[in-house]
Amino acid sequence: MGVITVKIPDELEVKFRKKILEIYGVKKGVLGMAITETIELWLEKYENSEKQK
Repeated sequence: MGVITVKIPDELEVKFRKKILEIYGVKKGVLGMAITETIELWLEKYENSEKQK
């Protein structure tokens, strides 16, 4: 597994964590799951836009 350390605005972190809690509840590993899903969606978005060029 890779490790990425990033800094994001506090407000964005709080919103993200609240939404994760709302969707997944309090379970081990949900932050990593949500970030993985987010990165996959981002990649899909930009990989698709490259194909259209």
